[in-house]
Amino acid sequence: MIEALFTTEAMITLVTLTLLEIVLGIDNLIFITLTANGLPPHQRQKARLIGLGLALIIRVAMLFSIAWIMGLTQPLLTIMENELSFRDLLLIAGGVFLIYKTTQEMHYDLAGKQAVQQVYVQRAFGAAVFQIIMVDLVFSFDSIITAVGLTENIPVIVIAVVISMVVMIMLSETISHFLERYPTFKMLALSFILMIGTFLIAQGLDFDVPKGYIYFAFGFSIFVEALNTVAMERRAKRNQKQD
Repeated sequence: MIEALFTTEAMITLVTLTLLEIVLGIDNLIFITLTANGLPPHQRQKARLIGLGLALIIRVAMLFSIAWIMGLTQPLLTIMENELSFRDLLLIAGGVFLIYKTTQEMHYDLAGKQAVQQVYVQRAFGAAVFQIIMVDLVFSFDSIITAVGLTENIPVIVIAVVISMVVMIMLSETISHFLERYPTFKMLALSFILMIGTFLIAQGLDFDVPKGYIYFAFGFSIFVEALNTVAMERRAKRNQKQD
């Protein structure tokens, strides 16, 4: 078992799967960060660590019950000639939840600073953690099925998941500060989560939508907004020098 981890094939699979898990975990990390940022400042880091820690625990637990997980992909009911499994229903429910929460966050941001401060006061720590757990469940389910489709070497998958989660934990605070400093990027992140919600519903209804299109659109939007932000900061510095 241990020797199988040090073969060339296993190492290549580990690197590939780790990168894949990091990419697939970006949407989960962004949602956790946005949800945590809705809490008072002293609770945000704790919420992020709890959210990512639970995501790791859920993923590892799913791996050791993979036979049961794969059984959830069997047709459960039929709606308008579409055979839906428990996985499909979970993805649809998760997509609807993401769309609802993202639309709500966008409304809070557009409502202004005072309204956002009222939300911070009203939002309970436990409620935020519960939302994070629900989204962790949806993203973990899809992530594990994708990983098992790449390899059946469970130890390699566990190591890849742990490494990807450590990387996301290290990046979580940096991303949080970045989104707070640049509100336009926060709105782009919310738009990305909105697209992911729509994608999950489409995936649950068996529509084949390559996720790469979503990541490309998000990456291109980030690139354009980064250029715009750099131009604005340089313009502001020139104006300060002229004054």
